[in-house]
Amino acid sequence: MKSNEIRKQFLEFFEKRGHKIMPSSSLLPDDPSVLLTTAGMQQFKPYFMGKADPARDFGMKRAASIQKCFRTSDIDEVGDETHMTFFQMLGHFSFGDYFKKETIEWTYELLTQVFGISKDRISATVFEGDEKIPFDRESYDAWLKVLPAEKIRKGSREDNIWGPAGPEGPCGAANEVYVDSLEVATLVFMEYHSDKDGNLVSLPQKGVDVGWGFERIVQITQGAKTIFDIDILRPFMELLPDELPERTKRIIIDHLRASMFLLSDGVRPSNKEAGYVLRRLMRRLFVYEYRANIVWSVVEGILHDMVHEYGEAYHELFSNSSFISEELLLEREKFLKTLEAGVEFLKKMGEVDSQSAFKLYETYGIPYEIIKEFGAERAEKLNRAEFDAEFKKHQEISRAGIEKKFGGHGMLLDTGELKAADEGELKKVTRLHTATHLLQATLRKILGEGIRQSGSDITAERTRFDFSFERKLSDEEIKKIEDTVNWAITNKFDVQMKEMPYEEAIKAGSLHFFKEKYPATVKVYSMGHFKADPPEIFSRELCGGPHVKNTSEIGHFKIIKQEAIGAGLRRIRATVE
Repeated sequence: MKSNEIRKQFLEFFEKRGHKIMPSSSLLPDDPSVLLTTAGMQQFKPYFMGKADPARDFGMKRAASIQKCFRTSDIDEVGDETHMTFFQMLGHFSFGDYFKKETIEWTYELLTQVFGISKDRISATVFEGDEKIPFDRESYDAWLKVLPAEKIRKGSREDNIWGPAGPEGPCGAANEVYVDSLEVATLVFMEYHSDKDGNLVSLPQKGVDVGWGFERIVQITQGAKTIFDIDILRPFMELLPDELPERTKRIIIDHLRASMFLLSDGVRPSNKEAGYVLRRLMRRLFVYEYRANIVWSVVEGILHDMVHEYGEAYHELFSNSSFISEELLLEREKFLKTLEAGVEFLKKMGEVDSQSAFKLYETYGIPYEIIKEFGAERAEKLNRAEFDAEFKKHQEISRAGIEKKFGGHGMLLDTGELKAADEGELKKVTRLHTATHLLQATLRKILGEGIRQSGSDITAERTRFDFSFERKLSDEEIKKIEDTVNWAITNKFDVQMKEMPYEEAIKAGSLHFFKEKYPATVKVYSMGHFKADPPEIFSRELCGGPHVKNTSEIGHFKIIKQEAIGAGLRRIRATVE
């Protein structure tokens, strides 16, 4: 089967078995505990933890998806036959519905009847048991109905217990499923809650989280020699010059594909967090392109074909294709200006240690992988741990400087979105936070109700509001937005909070952050003249506070700047005086 057929068959299989088919979430997760989305279950974490109701949100307690995933730990390994940074994960999930028996039956049925894999090639592992969690007899017995006993291995806690993902949380036994010697799926059965001390109690609602490596199952189904020989990777490899080593081809194609998806989800190259990962990938791609004297139009042609290959499943690639190619070219032009100088400097160096390697990175932007590769025998003793230690040391020096600047004060308020160091800053943040509500309402009134919040960050100096919009705002629009917010401030609107059921709040037209998972009862902040008949409401939004009591307390609202932060995403920075 072709990849697209495998994708279609998987989703149809679980849709027929009562699962809600959910779209892939962004590679930028809502979960603050991870930098990038690494698994299909991440968008469903609130349902597993009982913080959200799947029946309320999508009408059932079963879901299936094909999720875009990224794992930064594999960057250094790319180039061999199995590792890649971006990959796709087939998944199906149960939130207090079915459990082990059905999951194992469906796994076997999918492998043998849908993917056409011989029973003789399939094996599984189950948890052997220890002093905390007993032997997974239920899984073992379910597998024994379809596989001979010699094909069911008993595994240790290290391999066959999942979680918790953090200091505490849900956990349980896991099955690993193999075809020949290649692991293709992990079946996680969440039936315990682990506290901070590792004590376990049974969960009132058991959960199932199954993840299949899409590219791996395609490799097996198509009988491909390596992961890079499947139908959604090999054609791109063949567009590169024949004389290139296979390892180089794999790095270029993997990094180009990963960069394409990161850019499409709004990541931009930078020196921190997800932007740093993207910049690292792009620069490594550019170095290999530079070394091999590949004409850039060849890379652009491959990118064009990739967008069309993957765009049928991920439509955002089509709408963001121009942005993706423009960002790649812009970063390439900036990087190549320093690359040659950095490489020349590296050639003149003696032995490359962690300090000199970090200096190269800091001065010329040359990442560790390139220093290691270009340095050859002179960088033979340099290793990743030493380089990372030097990087960490630099971060600590920078952090110490920041603490000195702010007098070593801790944060009085830090919700992730709102930050204040003392009572004075808290008052300023409260004014800015309330003004941000007025800003969002104003944007929708002036630019249209299609505006959606995609993030915000508020400090004592300014508010930063990110939203969906396809173009740069004109000077006239900026002035109109600023004037409208100030009109709302001078109108002395009262700020009122009511707690109500989530469904009632949404029906009342309350704005909410679409990436957020809300509890059953929510706080709704409204701003307006409530004694008027009918009440005059300027803004109504789901929020946790803090807010002023009357908009007149905000002061004068001033937009500092606007900027693009990704395809179809804009950012406004503003302050109050």
